[in-house]
Amino acid sequence: MTTVYTYVPSPEHRFQNHPERPGRLDQLRLGQFNGLVDLPAEAANVEEVCRVHPPALLEQLQNWCAEGPGIIDHAPTYVTNESFNAALRGVGGTLACTRAVLRGEAQNGFAIVRPPGHHAEPNRSMGFCLLANTAIAAKTTLAEGLERVAVIDFDVHHGNGTQACLLDDPRAGFFSSHQEGIYPGSGWLHETADSGGRLVNAPLPEGTGVQGFARLAEGVIAPFVAKFRPQMLIISAGYDAHWRDPLASLALTAGGYYQLSQRLVNLAEEFCDGKILFVLEGGYDPANVANGIHAGLAALMGLPQPEVADTCPYAEPDIEHRIAEIKQVNGL
Repeated sequence: MTTVYTYVPSPEHRFQNHPERPGRLDQLRLGQFNGLVDLPAEAANVEEVCRVHPPALLEQLQNWCAEGPGIIDHAPTYVTNESFNAALRGVGGTLACTRAVLRGEAQNGFAIVRPPGHHAEPNRSMGFCLLANTAIAAKTTLAEGLERVAVIDFDVHHGNGTQACLLDDPRAGFFSSHQEGIYPGSGWLHETADSGGRLVNAPLPEGTGVQGFARLAEGVIAPFVAKFRPQMLIISAGYDAHWRDPLASLALTAGGYYQLSQRLVNLAEEFCDGKILFVLEGGYDPANVANGIHAGLAALMGLPQPEVADTCPYAEPDIEHRIAEIKQVNGL
C-alpha cells in the first residue's frame, strides 16, 4: 500500500496573532513514517480552480492580495502579498495527491496544505479559507473519469463552502459533522433535507467526543457511504474537534482521530477500491494538529495507533437521539 503526501506549509501566508498560522504545523514529524512518498506541489492553474470558482473571484482575490496585508471578512480572514500564490500551491498540492490516488499510482494520500479551504464558497473567500481545496479536488475527480465522489468533513466547523460548491452536482456527495451553533452559522439538521441523503449535515452538541464520533461513524457515515456508493472519498480533516482546541468545544482525542480515520479507510476499502484522500483543514493547537495528522497517516498506512497520552477529562453527552434524527431526516 503506497501512501503519498504533499506538504505546503505556506510560511509566507501569516498575519500577526492570527490562529491560522504556519506554526500550526510546527510539531509535525513525518520522518517516523517509513515508506511515505512525498509528491511535489506546483501551483494549480486557472482552469483547475475555475471548476469551482468563477474568474471574477480569482481576480478579486488576487487584487486583495496585491493590496495586502489586510483582513477581508469578519472571521477574520486575512491575505498578504503572497497569499494568492500560497492558495494556488495549496490547491496544486491537493490535486497532486488526488491524481496519484485517482490514477492508481498510490492507494491513498494526505494533502497537508494551508491555507485551508472548506469555508470558501464559489463566489467568496471566508473563514480563514481562500480557495476550496477539497471541492476543487472532488470536481477534478469527476472531470477526469469518476462517476461519483464524496467529501466527508470532520472539522469542528460546518463545511459551508464545500457544500455550496457541490450543491447542484448529483455526482458529488457531502457529509459534515460539526459543533452546532458556532461559526459559520450553517449546517443545520434540516438544511439539506431535500437532497435525498446526498448532502448530510450532522450538527453535534458541545462535548461530543470519542464515543459519540464512533457512534456517528457507524450510524450515519457508514450508511451515507453505502447509500451514495462513491468511487473515492475525500476527507476534510480538521483537528479542531479536539478537546483542547482553543476555538471550539467538541472533545475528540488523538486516539479518537485514529479510530475515526481507520473507519473511513475501511469504508474506502469496502466501497471505493481503497481510494481515499485526506486534506488538512482547521486545528489551532500545534500538538493536536500533529497528533491528528499522525493518526490519519497511521490509519492510511495500516499502522498501529501512535502512542500519545491524550485523555479527555470531560463527560460526553448522549447523542443517540441526534443520530436518530440525522438518519431520519436523510433517509439513512
